[in-house]
Amino acid sequence: MSDPRFPKAVLFDLDGTLLDSAPDMLAAVNAMRAARNEPPMALEALRPHVSKGARAMVGAAFPHVDASTRETWIPEFLDHYRRELGLHGKPFDGIEEFLAAIEASGSRWGIVTNKPESLAVALMPLLGWDARCAVLIGGDSLPARKPDPLPLRVAAERMGIDVADCVYVGDDERDIVAARAAPMRSVVALWGYRLDDDDPVSWQGDVMLESPRDMLDVSRWMPQ
Repeated sequence: MSDPRFPKAVLFDLDGTLLDSAPDMLAAVNAMRAARNEPPMALEALRPHVSKGARAMVGAAFPHVDASTRETWIPEFLDHYRRELGLHGKPFDGIEEFLAAIEASGSRWGIVTNKPESLAVALMPLLGWDARCAVLIGGDSLPARKPDPLPLRVAAERMGIDVADCVYVGDDERDIVAARAAPMRSVVALWGYRLDDDDPVSWQGDVMLESPRDMLDVSRWMPQ
């Protein structure tokens, strides 16, 4: 039986929101550093950059290398990451319980990420989510990616749900900008990856939550 407290659909960013993938990313950048006779990078040094994408992570791992050279290293990073995919990261604590709660409510959930679609799709069976995720939009699935609202609008359309009946959960400013433009209710995932100078209050999300377990109390993120 459906639970009217839940929206018809909850859409999520992937890295930093559903999945603590920083350990996989770290293995990839450290393989690159080892190949260049550089010492390993610490996880906590890389973690804040993960939601910013491959270029930001390679930039954090090699700040002394010029940007044009680092750009040519992106395919190498992605190749290493494919080999490490799902080997070290895991869902954030409380995510599995929340996904189960969405399903038990009669609602559905999906993923809208800027990660290349092939990598996001490859992760689904490793996490046991391939038969559960109702829609998956990657960063290269469409002509535009977040912060453009197109991926969120297409995800809602593919689910047959109006954007007003969806909520988007993300840990990066681009997520919230896209949700506002969709327009779609948004939740700022404060448990995710942020740089020290990021100010999530300025993103103007509808709700900010500290933990995935906070979402188990629907009254904290949905108007009653």
